[in-house]
Amino acid sequence: MSLFTTYIALGIAIALEVVGTSALQASQQFTRTVPTIVMAVSYLSAFYFLSLALRTIPVGIAYAIWSGLGIVLISIVGLVVFKQKLDLPAVLGLAMIVGGVVVVNVFSKAVTH
Repeated sequence: MSLFTTYIALGIAIALEVVGTSALQASQQFTRTVPTIVMAVSYLSAFYFLSLALRTIPVGIAYAIWSGLGIVLISIVGLVVFKQKLDLPAVLGLAMIVGGVVVVNVFSKAVTH
């Protein structure tokens, strides 16, 4: 698997995790059937695509990227879709997470096996 394909798989895993987490919120503690099914399928699919990325990227690096970008994206979804507010400390913390993901990808030699 090429590095480009690996990052495509990781990107799909991140997107599916965000969909799954959004559906989890919409499921209202598993009381709504369709969002619960969407959540389960999204999470299972996200882990499948994450496993593809793990063929090339070390698990710690892949998980840092996956969780870091997932946190930022789901915070944006929460803000836009669920009308949840972010205060300045939350925005600054999210910016630091993005900064950490950039540092790992740009400067770390551990990004690929």
